[in-house]
Amino acid sequence: MKLKNIALAAGLFAATIGLNAAQAADISGAGATFPYPVYAKWADTYKKETGTGLNYQSIGSGGGIKQIKAKTVTFGASDAPLKPEELQKAGLVQFPTVIGGIVPIINVPGLKAGDLTLDGQTLADIFQGKIAKWNDEAIKKLNPSVELPDMAIAVVRRSDGSGTSFVFTTYLSQVSKTWADEIGAASAVEWPVGIGAKGNEGIAANVGQTQGSIGYVEYAYAAQNNMTYAKLVNKDGKTVAPDAANFAAAASNVDWNNAPGYYVTMTNEPGETSWPITATTFILVYAKPDKPADVAEALKFFSWAYDKGDAAAEALHYIPLPDAVVANVKATWAKEILGADGKPVYAGN
Repeated sequence: MKLKNIALAAGLFAATIGLNAAQAADISGAGATFPYPVYAKWADTYKKETGTGLNYQSIGSGGGIKQIKAKTVTFGASDAPLKPEELQKAGLVQFPTVIGGIVPIINVPGLKAGDLTLDGQTLADIFQGKIAKWNDEAIKKLNPSVELPDMAIAVVRRSDGSGTSFVFTTYLSQVSKTWADEIGAASAVEWPVGIGAKGNEGIAANVGQTQGSIGYVEYAYAAQNNMTYAKLVNKDGKTVAPDAANFAAAASNVDWNNAPGYYVTMTNEPGETSWPITATTFILVYAKPDKPADVAEALKFFSWAYDKGDAAAEALHYIPLPDAVVANVKATWAKEILGADGKPVYAGN
């Protein structure tokens, strides 16, 4: 399996948004690896258009939350949304940026992308160590026409605090009572089995290098690196593939208007074409920032991304937010993010 694009992505990161001390970036952020590919692309184009740089550290959602709370970055990024009471306690404002899908990726000899189908319970049993071989009867039952090898399953899971893990384990908790009772949903859980890897990048690299392995990544990582993904059986009992239309189908169920702090989840949504592990990713900034000018620059960047970044997001298999949600987000900025003078940090496009 070719993983050259992971190295290329790292190079893109260094070249476009990882600026050194002599070229200090105007905007600093850290956190989720889920949106890293699109943030990198946006940052490259934005730098060319405006001259303003972005230094985004793709360190995982847990790290992003820690860094924004420590005030070492202008914004934090997390795929695991903070609840309204957590936001209020920390003095933070949260808003979504893009929607994407989390997919199981595998490295099984003879299998191509989409050859294998899994359902939620089987996936949970694999990550709980209850299914340990690829030719287990539960997998064979879902794939009667697929030749499955008598090969041990090597689970690859996140070792860092991860919003991707939060979404993945939220889904597993919804489809498996045993998973919910024994492990639960969180950014970091006590994994029963598996090899730990850091970031979506680490999962992709480990699965690519390990025969018999299975992991989970944001779909852009699978697509960019031509990785083998598994289809899933969704809540309606339909077998679906990961693609933009199916991510959008799941996201269409979300009631944004009744989601304080934009706290939403998109896992295990109904609908014949809904991808069952769909998620949005979030940005965190202070409601009353110590450096309002820095936050204003960050909001200008995200405003530009909302207005001009849809094509780049779609090319990387993300779903842009609905226009109505973008309008609400910008209204939230104007209302809730204030400078020391009490005036809005964000004054419009």
